Amino acid sequence: MESGECIDFTNLNVACRKDNFPLPMIDQLVEATAGHDLLSFMDAYSGYNQIILYPPAEDKTTFTTNWGIYCYKVMPFGLKNAGPTFQRMVNRIFKDLIGHTIEVYINDILVKSLRRTNHVQNLSEAIDLLQEYKVKLKLEKYTFGVASGKFLRYLVT
Repeated sequence: MESGECIDFTNLNVACRKDNFPLPMIDQLVEATAGHDLLSFMDAYSGYNQIILYPPAEDKTTFTTNWGIYCYKVMPFGLKNAGPTFQRMVNRIFKDLIGHTIEVYINDILVKSLRRTNHVQNLSEAIDLLQEYKVKLKLEKYTFGVASGKFLRYLVT
């Protein structure tokens, strides 16, 4: 596919049932960061593209180029259930940490520590899980061990 080309998944999105998996309430995630000494912010690289498609469903994502017919093997941007699918994945990865040392909204991950002395351990647990599940992060979007920063477009302190 050439740069700038777009694939229209309108028909596929119409044919798919809506995934009603609940996304977290942004205001609750932001409020849950209050009173923490240190925060670290991470962003999953090309979020949805890290989810492997169910092989029998790959043919539903076919597209044609001048060089042939192709299909996606990972979830492409533009599918209506991509957000809930990624949220379900990160909820499973961080199931024991969410609400305690981690807040996560789709591909935005915040590690929080009530005390400075716990932050390296909390961050290490999160990174170990990301490595175990092979979730890649955007290098340019890391911010580690700060007292405040932007999370979901809100300044948290």
